[in-house]
Amino acid sequence: MEPIPVSQSTNVRISRIFNPDYPLCRDDVIWVLEYMKKKVADEAPELLSLPQPQLLKKFQCFAEASMVLIKQRKGCGQEADRLRSCLQEVLFGLYTPSPIRY
Repeated sequence: MEPIPVSQSTNVRISRIFNPDYPLCRDDVIWVLEYMKKKVADEAPELLSLPQPQLLKKFQCFAEASMVLIKQRKGCGQEADRLRSCLQEVLFGLYTPSPIRY
C-alpha cells in the first residue's frame, strides 16, 4: 500500500530536517517525535511492513532524540549531527513528499 502524501506544511518541515544547513530547534525534535507517535497510534502501513531490525533502529533513534530533550542539552557539533541523523532515521520511509508549490 502506498503511503498517503503529506500536507505542504509537513512536507516543508520534513525537508528542513533533512537539510544539513537548517539549524534544528527543540520544536523540530518535538514535532518529529509527535509525528512518529501518531504513525504508531494510527498503525501506519509504512511501519507495519518494516522488518524488525528497522523497527528497532527507529525505536532506538526515537529514544535517543527523546533523551536529548529530557536532558535539555544544547545540540552542537557532533551531538547536533547525531540528533539530526536520529530524526532522519525516524522519518525515513514514513512519508511520501508532495511537490512544494511556491
